[in-house]
Amino acid sequence: MDAITFGKAGLKGWRARVADTVAGPVSQRTPVTDDQVRAAIGALFLALSVMYVVKAVKDLAASR
Repeated sequence: MDAITFGKAGLKGWRARVADTVAGPVSQRTPVTDDQVRAAIGALFLALSVMYVVKAVKDLAASR
């Protein structure tokens, strides 16, 4: 699985709509493609989700 496919895998629902809305204008103003922008947004959402889960696990461990 390449990076673009991996980044776009998490784009469902409102996240996909955000990525679709942003991808065109960003790719026109920068030297990256629409798919690369969508992949970057997907990776960002993935990183935020991982950070949320890690924080929740830390809080759970600290409360015990």
